[in-house]
Amino acid sequence: MTWSTREIADLAGTSLRSVRHYHDVGLLPEPERRSNGYKQYGVTHLIRLLRIKRLVDLGFGLGRIAELGDRDEHPEEALRALDADLVAQIERLQQVRAEVAAMLEQRLPTDLPAEFAVVGKAAALSEPDRRFATVMGRLLAPEERSVYAELLTDDARSASDDEFDALPADADEAARDGLAHRMLADLHVLRERFPGIDALGSGNPQRYRRTVEQVSAEVFNPAQLDVLRRLQALGRRERTRAARPDAARGTPPPPGTSS
Repeated sequence: MTWSTREIADLAGTSLRSVRHYHDVGLLPEPERRSNGYKQYGVTHLIRLLRIKRLVDLGFGLGRIAELGDRDEHPEEALRALDADLVAQIERLQQVRAEVAAMLEQRLPTDLPAEFAVVGKAAALSEPDRRFATVMGRLLAPEERSVYAELLTDDARSASDDEFDALPADADEAARDGLAHRMLADLHVLRERFPGIDALGSGNPQRYRRTVEQVSAEVFNPAQLDVLRRLQALGRRERTRAARPDAARGTPPPPGTSS
């Protein structure tokens, strides 16, 4: 007895398209054709197709199935590798589920990484701070995100942060200069409390600096940007006087983290 392509696909619980694809990639040998030109599949084809379907359902890729070939022996090594991959997937899904549960329970925003959203301040973040936090979630390495999360807490916020957030675009020279000096003083305190902030973006400092500057240019008004430039200039002069060149301190942490 033989089957047509549609019949063998139905029997194996797969689709015509899948059967044809398995032919195209060499997983399933082409059967002989009847005199009318239609393919005629036999038991060997069905068993091979059932094996492919089973392995696909387990999670094997077609390339790995091709490597296994038609051998009947137990593919222990391949199964153990698949099991390890499934363990990793389960762990990832459990972590994702925990994050979703926290979002539902605490009504957390979905644009912030979990480390930033759960610090208890997510709802109170200003729009610029929130944009920075969202970008930092992608920019920073996993070990750096925990440091940045600490900087988002109320405990890490200084009076100069509030001044910076409220600074109008038409702030005068004295207001800008005074705020830059106060922010520098607060930055010294912040560095003593959170020494890890100087290592933020150290994996790719050029990209980190460029990204911080790009986000700043889009979320802050001209007066705030001028204050940040003054803050950087003050920091450079301080390091020159101390004869302590340090490229990592050339870019202060993003505003919203005691600037």
